Amino acid sequence: MKKYLAIIVLFLAASCSNIKNDRGELVGIKTKKFYNTNPQGMVLIPSGSFTMGPSNPSLVLEQNPTLKTVSMKAFYMDETEITNSEYKQFVNWVRDSIVRHRLAIASFVLNKNELDEDGKPKEDQPLRDFYPIYPKQIDDKDIGNKDAGTVYERYRSSQGNNIDIKKKSTWKINWDAKLTYDPDEYPDVEYAKIMEGNNNPSTDLTSIISLENLSKGFFIPAEETPNELRAFRTKGIKYNYREFDKDSSRWNDYKSFEIYPDTTVWFKDFSYSYNDLMHTQYFSGDAFTDYPVVGVSWEQAKAFAHWRTFYKNQHQRKQKKNVQLVAEFRLPTEAEWEYAARGGLERAEYPWGGPYTYDDKGCFLANFKPERGDYVADNYFYTVEANAFKEAINGYGLYNMSGNVSEWTDSNYEKSANDFVSSLNPNIGGKSTNTKKVVRGGSWKDVAHFLKVSTRDYEYQNKKRSYIGFRTVQSYQGEDLGVDENPNKIF
Repeated sequence: MKKYLAIIVLFLAASCSNIKNDRGELVGIKTKKFYNTNPQGMVLIPSGSFTMGPSNPSLVLEQNPTLKTVSMKAFYMDETEITNSEYKQFVNWVRDSIVRHRLAIASFVLNKNELDEDGKPKEDQPLRDFYPIYPKQIDDKDIGNKDAGTVYERYRSSQGNNIDIKKKSTWKINWDAKLTYDPDEYPDVEYAKIMEGNNNPSTDLTSIISLENLSKGFFIPAEETPNELRAFRTKGIKYNYREFDKDSSRWNDYKSFEIYPDTTVWFKDFSYSYNDLMHTQYFSGDAFTDYPVVGVSWEQAKAFAHWRTFYKNQHQRKQKKNVQLVAEFRLPTEAEWEYAARGGLERAEYPWGGPYTYDDKGCFLANFKPERGDYVADNYFYTVEANAFKEAINGYGLYNMSGNVSEWTDSNYEKSANDFVSSLNPNIGGKSTNTKKVVRGGSWKDVAHFLKVSTRDYEYQNKKRSYIGFRTVQSYQGEDLGVDENPNKIF
């Protein structure tokens, strides 16, 4: 009798476990708790409103400007301009991925007939460590065997998803393999051929990689460089990405951009001027590591923001639990930039308030060109560290929103923008043939007028200058205003 009672209890327990606990009510879907976290090196700019436009309008300088009250959604912003060090992380990642990609192709061509039972090149084969990674393959006879691999692996194998070296979606780069650029540490001759150039590549290899790339390699010989030191071919460091077109509801074609900063801007921007040190050392030298990156176009700044999003989400996807992708990093809109620059001060002329560019001790509060063209009156000649002028940090904790380098925004430049933009997160962007992009903040070579938080300027999106840099933003997810009980409230 006890045996039957136990069976009945187990049956009832199992039945109860399948009964829905919503009682037939609309209760919604249970989701994971979401928390916003400050991205590395960024500060939170809270939601709010401000009067967009000149604090003290001038008919001469602003040409009858329109003042407009606009409301802004909260977002995160880099506390400093993007530095040479940070931009180098982007450049080096792209450089390494290009090198690894070419090594993977060479490894596949050289070793595809010399694989062990695990599908990897045999010991002592050239470029063995760089062989492409691809989904685990299950033999046809074992596809139905539950012990032969995961269900997904067996499914992929049943679809015939073998590696196609010409189709990047079928394989991955091995990022764990050791990469070296020092000739004395090259692991084998085939590695050296890829890095330094190969005058006699195999036919199979040239069908995938252009003969020009194979014959030249990645380095410029020492005898062809100004300082007689071998150098990486920076023209070949290109970043490919595409964007979603909201107007047509489809992905645009992939675009490819050279991302290495143009160091010749120090010559091009100043005719009949000696700036050789800045040309040769500003981006590559250790002395300028924490200085703002310059010589990058609006297009390159956009590519950096895209990579930063990809790089972070790539890390997020590796998390085993509670995987949450981050909102995209991007350039700020013109309105976001001005709102952040004001630091919560309504009608202020400068990020620190104003109306003066110096403090009560007579020290200048920004890096610019004061006193009728005296570049060193502010104690600095060219740019300065991105976190300089700590005494001039604005109310949101942002450095150098005025001076040092001007900054790209995501907005198209229209002279009378304030007359027609929305009062809710205003922006002129999207699909447009307008290649003029708004530049804000003034730079080390500008007079005080361009340092005002409301002063508008522009540059063409493909231009690179020694006085224009950028910083990125990320939208705040959820709402930061409301009652004290709001879990997302930030102030």
